[in-house]
Amino acid sequence: MNVLIQLKQTTSVFVVAFGLACFGFSPAMQAVIPPPDGGYPGGNTAEGQKALFSLTTGSFNTAVGWLSLETNTTGQFNTGVGAGTLALNTGDENTATGTGALLLNTTGTGNTANGAVALFNNTTGNFNTANGHGALFANTTGGTNTANGEGALVSNTTGSDNTANGAAVLVSNTTGSGNVAVGSRALANNVGGVQNTVIGSGAGENLVNAGSDGNIYLGAGTGGTNDEIAFIRIGTPVFETFPYDTYIAGIFNRDVDAASAAAVFADTNQKIGTNLIDANGNRVPFKPQAMLDESLKQQKRIAELEATVERQQKGMEVLSAQLKKQAAQIEKVSAELELNKHAPQTVLNDQ
Repeated sequence: MNVLIQLKQTTSVFVVAFGLACFGFSPAMQAVIPPPDGGYPGGNTAEGQKALFSLTTGSFNTAVGWLSLETNTTGQFNTGVGAGTLALNTGDENTATGTGALLLNTTGTGNTANGAVALFNNTTGNFNTANGHGALFANTTGGTNTANGEGALVSNTTGSDNTANGAAVLVSNTTGSGNVAVGSRALANNVGGVQNTVIGSGAGENLVNAGSDGNIYLGAGTGGTNDEIAFIRIGTPVFETFPYDTYIAGIFNRDVDAASAAAVFADTNQKIGTNLIDANGNRVPFKPQAMLDESLKQQKRIAELEATVERQQKGMEVLSAQLKKQAAQIEKVSAELELNKHAPQTVLNDQ
């Protein structure tokens, strides 16, 4: 509110300064010939059939086009360019560019509509910004919405504080508030859900049911069931048949408070958390010390097995050496036997 007051004060100061500057010009300065068409007292400018037709004390309004600002009486600092722009307006500081932009606005203040029929049905909603054909078309009393893109927030009526960037973003939203959607058709089916934040083409299209609130989706097509509440989802499982790899900087080799640290688990649904549950949804106690003890036991068993293998390997080396030695002895004996087999026999006769 303080910012708005400052804006109005700044505007007033500008008007006073501008007026003094004009009066300070030299009397010798010549007016343009022919004089400007459509200039009226109070800094008002009107051009077009019934443009600013009902004006009384309003000042610094600009109306260009058929019926633009037709019913405006005391409203000031309004700009309507295009047929029917701000036709029913009585509020202040509205800007409408494009046929039918802010056509039905009455007392709404500080709205900006650029594009044919943008903010067409707005009546008393304040500080809305609509850029694009049909953006915020159905809005009536919703305030502080921002819609950039063809059809963005086109169905919104009373929802407030929404931000939509992209074609057909939040296209079904009517009463939902506090949503942020970026990307074509992001949150396209949301009607009354609040405080959802989605970024990516088609992200959050799953959110249909009432009460689907407080979700955060990042990545094209990201989403889950149609009634999720307070889910955080990043990306989809695969992209063009390729599974994603996940990298998060600032984790490796960083310190974590041991007193509050917890192990993080991931399941096949790609959900992560610190609690384990069984098939029935019952929480399974997680005992880090028991797991550590079991790990130490396993390490001890592995060390024992490694020692056994090493002893067996040494025994095999000794056995191999013995076998080599025995083989050499056998070969020697075989050679001697062969030699004796072919040696000449001498027979001694007894005389």
